[in-house]
Amino acid sequence: MATLSAVPSASWPNSNPSPNSAFLSQNSHHERNPAVQDRTSMRQSQRTDLSGDGDADESLSSSPNHHTVRSPNSNLREVVSHSTSPVPSLLHISFNQDHGCFAAGTDNGFRIYNCDPFREIFQRDFDHTGGIGVVEMLFRCNILALVGGGPEPQYPLNKVMIWDDHQSRCIGELSFRSEVRAVKLRRDRIIVVLEQKIFLYNFADLKLLHQIETIANPKGLCAVSQLTSSFVLVCPGLQKGQVRVEHYASRRTKFFTAHDSRLACFALTTDGQLLATASTKGTLVRIYNTSDGTLLQEVRRGADRAEVYSMAFSSNAQWFAVSSDKGTVHVFGLKVNSGSLGNDKSRSGSDANNAVTTSGSSLSFIKGVLPKYFSSEWSVAQFRLLEGSQYIVAFGHQKNTVVIVGMDGSFYRCQFDPVAGGEMTQLECHNFLKPEAAV
Repeated sequence: MATLSAVPSASWPNSNPSPNSAFLSQNSHHERNPAVQDRTSMRQSQRTDLSGDGDADESLSSSPNHHTVRSPNSNLREVVSHSTSPVPSLLHISFNQDHGCFAAGTDNGFRIYNCDPFREIFQRDFDHTGGIGVVEMLFRCNILALVGGGPEPQYPLNKVMIWDDHQSRCIGELSFRSEVRAVKLRRDRIIVVLEQKIFLYNFADLKLLHQIETIANPKGLCAVSQLTSSFVLVCPGLQKGQVRVEHYASRRTKFFTAHDSRLACFALTTDGQLLATASTKGTLVRIYNTSDGTLLQEVRRGADRAEVYSMAFSSNAQWFAVSSDKGTVHVFGLKVNSGSLGNDKSRSGSDANNAVTTSGSSLSFIKGVLPKYFSSEWSVAQFRLLEGSQYIVAFGHQKNTVVIVGMDGSFYRCQFDPVAGGEMTQLECHNFLKPEAAV
């Protein structure tokens, strides 16, 4: 079974990648046999940041938006342009690691967009309307991870395909015995999430480093930190509501019960120190210290049961956002301080502190007398959308802005007042499946 391997190379991608750097090649690897076996000739692929630090959009659009490529060793033409193709159906949306871009998997390919300014960077449409159910970016690198999806998947659902957009073709694959639920990428690791297992691979040589067993995980819940100096992985444990935290730098594993109900959503700060969790009830969100499992803060999304779709921390960990099927995006102020995280510096700025003090219920002084609902900590700011639609949320690169992307093809950028709170101000709105329909 042909899968993925790699030629030896330096860690990647870096801020100034070498144009001659060799990265991936198509070899053999199997889920049950971590050893890499060479079955085909090595094909080297350049790994390049798709954008520089200056003008991200210019660099990202260096490859044409639509083109046709025939893979040299494949019977299938990988990509074809359809200038008059109908609006595709969305199967997947996700942000990249710094929330500067988002990816959309459709029933006939995938697309990559820049968030600020909003712009479609490129789209790749496959022959025979092949669906893509997972698109995982690695910051703005030309290498992506794809998994088939939809009624006519482009690739088998049990395979992770490694796509090189410079060559506009897949350069390798990882195969498993069951369907892939999610893929997470770091600059040095590939994490593949199955229904009840997680596989961790080294990116440089595709060596299998770790296998983790989990409780049934149909949503593919998993979160990883992105700092090179530390690697934290969070996933469900083996019991309902239990969280497992792997601290790979210190070789520690921590288990703790986050909720009485099953876990529904995770979010992790870039450094891996703070974890947000929501259960299938969807009323409360809890913030934990990943080092020791200490509960640092609990906030209330609402009173009614809801399905939480997405959660995100701001880059400075002062704010936290939640989206659910109730149609409202909530922003909360974090009140984590140096005492909560040991030697870590205070993460709460004055704006967040001011907002938090006003977001609690005015009845909190009789906490313990009335039900817990009345002493709950509520959101600072809100943005209302269509109830029932699925939206993912992230913080924008501009101060106090939130980016919202919907499975209905909608893109919103909003701004919140960190002190006064209340309803957010809509800055822009687009239908990203119909760029010409932007308003």
